[in-house]
Amino acid sequence: MTAPALPSYSSGTSTVPLLGDTIGDDLDRTAARVGDHEALVECATGRRWTYPELVAEVDACALGLDALGVAKGDRVGIWAPNCAEWVFVQYGTAKLGAVLVTINPAYRTHELSYVLRQAGISVLVAAPEFKGSDYRAMVEEVRADCPALREVVVLGDPQWQQLLETGRAGDRARLVERAAQLSPDDPINIQYTSGTTGFPKGATLTHHNLLNNAFFVGEGCGYTEADRVCIPVPYYHCFGMGMGNLGCTSHGATMVVPAPGFDPAATLRAVQEERCTSLYGVPTMFIAELALPDFGSYDLSSLRTGIMAGSPCPVEVMKRVVDEMGMAEVTICYGMTETSPVSTQTGAEDDLDRRTSTVGRVHPHLEVKVVDPRTGLTVPRGQTGEFCTRGYSVMLGYWGEPEKTAEVLDAARWMHTGDLAVMDDAGYLNIVGRIKDMVIRGGENVYPREIEEFLFTHPDVVEAQVIGVPDARFGEELMAWVRLRDGAEHLTADGLRAFCAGKLAHYKVPRYVKVVDAFPMTVTGKVRKVEMREVSIEELGLQAEAAVRNA
Repeated sequence: MTAPALPSYSSGTSTVPLLGDTIGDDLDRTAARVGDHEALVECATGRRWTYPELVAEVDACALGLDALGVAKGDRVGIWAPNCAEWVFVQYGTAKLGAVLVTINPAYRTHELSYVLRQAGISVLVAAPEFKGSDYRAMVEEVRADCPALREVVVLGDPQWQQLLETGRAGDRARLVERAAQLSPDDPINIQYTSGTTGFPKGATLTHHNLLNNAFFVGEGCGYTEADRVCIPVPYYHCFGMGMGNLGCTSHGATMVVPAPGFDPAATLRAVQEERCTSLYGVPTMFIAELALPDFGSYDLSSLRTGIMAGSPCPVEVMKRVVDEMGMAEVTICYGMTETSPVSTQTGAEDDLDRRTSTVGRVHPHLEVKVVDPRTGLTVPRGQTGEFCTRGYSVMLGYWGEPEKTAEVLDAARWMHTGDLAVMDDAGYLNIVGRIKDMVIRGGENVYPREIEEFLFTHPDVVEAQVIGVPDARFGEELMAWVRLRDGAEHLTADGLRAFCAGKLAHYKVPRYVKVVDAFPMTVTGKVRKVEMREVSIEELGLQAEAAVRNA
């Protein structure tokens, strides 16, 4: 009798227990353990903090926010590029039990307004500007529509300095009182992920979610206090503030911030000058670094490990990272914002093929399975199905949206990712596509529905469909197929981009435009986006990009 095929299910065993701390307690515990070890380096300004100095700044920020009336459960927004103050606010809000709402620096006014209102943000900490965007003016433009917003603190302004000075003069016993009221299961962070219905959804994460996921990512990279991690990925996402900052502070390692926004030369310069042992990035970032004309002049000999994640990882890029950047122990992580984010990770002990062509195996203390999307039943290993994950990392839900939460989180607390995966006999996973038509452009999740709804506001557009097409640099690029009103002038890609400029985040603006009389449809009247993609690849000459193998 033949044994039944092994199911596509795996659970992550570990002799290392989950952490039961809050984020604030974990930081204090680390600082007490490592003493004057360097905690944070901001390369753009040359500022540095040891662990005790970092804790002092975090506590000052927390007590300053407390003096502003920030209570447990209040939502505090942060809208800024990567900087040391971002770190102070991240850990300071955690010590108060406030919920940090991380806002994408690329957001335009309509996106900012939605997030401020949907999360009920009462205090917003913002940079004055970034990459030509005047944040002060944008906040003032939307403030009247955001009744919960009572305080806006601009970094570098007298009000920010006053907040820190008030905190430095405050009584730290107040923080001890606040800490005694906190549970690791309290919500601590809302991260917005673009929504298929036209607006982002706020994944609500706890201390326990974020701290443990970051800790086990760090374990997967073998972190100790001897490690110095270069973090060019944005803080507003779990990759930066979780896997980056919390991954470091839970191990006593050093956070190195190379620049406010991604700059390939600044990143490699930071690795060289700060002797970083680990480097993070989405594939686009590594591609840009490898493409620098003077790439060979940087001394990257200190690098040992790092993480490539956030987007499908081209196999050849991974091999170059290992060979040319010396990252012999580089790992690939796979996950999503809703799972804090990592569910699987390759290991340093995996052979080169598995480390470059899969997304690894299930993380410690988590479960994963691959199911038939129609029946929900687990498929045999080797068969394609929807990737699902369960465990400590799964979000509480989407903030204020129980119905949307129920669409992805089933009664048994399995998170349905919408990604199509295959699990092999050894438990390694490959992500082979997406059930939904989400596009991942340079590590940014983009949902076509949101862009389609915006394009409908163009006076000449009758109907719009947005798809992802392969791209050598960003992994995927956006293409809009549009049907125009009778008598409308020919709509060019430049014209459509000009219409989007300043209203949509730059990564949501379509690169390609095709004007059509009709869309390919199924017999039931649904648009066939798969066929649109095939036609577009052919017409745009993207066959080589489409053939690139990804993990």
